[in-house]
Parts: sequence; structure tokens; C-alpha cells
Amino acid sequence: MPDTTSGEPILELDRLSVGYTDEPVVVDFSAAIAAGTITTVIGPNGAGKSTLLRAVYGLNRRFGGHVRFAGEPIETLAPRERLKLGIGFVPQGRCNFPLMTVRENLELGAYTLRGDAAPAALERVLAQFPVLRAKLSVLAGNLSGGEQQILETAMVLEAGPRLLLLDEPSLGLSPANQDQIFATIADLRGRGLTVLVVEQNAHGALQVSDTGIVMELGRLFMMGPAAEIIADPRIKVAYLGGEGSATP
Repeated sequence: MPDTTSGEPILELDRLSVGYTDEPVVVDFSAAIAAGTITTVIGPNGAGKSTLLRAVYGLNRRFGGHVRFAGEPIETLAPRERLKLGIGFVPQGRCNFPLMTVRENLELGAYTLRGDAAPAALERVLAQFPVLRAKLSVLAGNLSGGEQQILETAMVLEAGPRLLLLDEPSLGLSPANQDQIFATIADLRGRGLTVLVVEQNAHGALQVSDTGIVMELGRLFMMGPAAEIIADPRIKVAYLGGEGSATP
């Protein structure tokens, strides 16, 4: 079940440095993510946002620092072990099986579950996302972009994560589909889930978020309540298309 202890940190990053080859992309990054909240990470291309998200799931090289989930160190755990602990990851771009039906995709999403847990998980996400129930026999590749994003999120939610990592969920979607995705993210928080999302649509994501994180050149530039991030004149100029006196 989702962790509903609002205000308590479910994820803690302590002086984390991560990358892929010989040099870290994210350097000395520290933050605490409260349970039952939405946190949006914004910043320019190349700032290390996706690298940070992948580090929480254990998909890159750690050069130093620590990652704690629900108070327990997880930095040495493989992604499959982090999934079992309650961390779900929806990567950037389409990650469904387009030539398989919605039902078949959802059945694959429940592959880690055993016995009655798998059909129960499928029914749970269908109740949560009625649009998928109406299209169970449709090929995933024939869904709209927004519907495919919902399908991919549902596949991860079948495992019952407490923390959901979303990498650019609105990428390539129409404005209407982007609104649909942000409404879905807000609904997940209402169900007690903690969401950490990387987004290029900074304004849309921050509007439904509790906390905002701004990254610059692989480092934490700013972190605070989402409303304060939106109102900051430097952030308005750099990321929100507004007017201000300076850029970060």
C-alpha cells in the first residue's frame, strides 16, 4: 500500500554523485522527499535531471554519497530489489509494447506478482484508469500519446510502489494530453503515492506539485515550495516564459 505518512521523508539523497563513465554528471546532491507529495525537478537540458532520477532506481554509476528509502540505505541495491521495496520507474519516451493489446501490456506489468495478486492488481489499475478498461482489446500503439503514458504508468503501478519516478511524462504530448497527465499525477498523490517527476513543462508540473527542485550543471540550484519556485523571478525568466530581472 502507498505510504501515507505526509511530511516524513520517504527518500533521502545525501551528497550523491552519479554518472555513467569516468566522471559524475550529478555532483554532491542532497535532498529529502516527503512522503505523500509531488516533487518536480526542472532545469536546462544536460542539467542531470534524468540522471538523478535513474540514480534513485539504481541505473547508473554511483561515485559517492548515499540513498535512503523509508529510512533504509539502498545505494548498493539492484533495480529489481528497489522495485520490490516499493520504488517504481516510468522512463522517458514510449516504453509499452505497441503491437500488443492494452490487456496484454497490463498482464506483463504484473509479471512480478504471484497467484491472485496479479489479477487483483490489473483490476485495481483499471478501476483507477477507466480509459484503459474501455480499450483493453486495442493495440497499445494505437492509443493516443496521453493514453499510452497512462498505460505505462498503470503497468508500473501494478507492482504497488510507494514512490513513483516519472521521467518527462508530458514529452511530445498535445496540450490537452499534458493536462490529462498532470491531472493523473495529482490524483496519484490523492491516493497516498509519493511522486518524483522530471519535466520540461515546468509550469504545468509545478502547478500540481508540492515541492520544486531546480538543477544547474549537475548540482542543486534551488529547492522549495512549488509556489515559491513558480514566483521566483529568476525561474520565471529561465523556465516559465515570464519577466524578471535576472537568470539563474
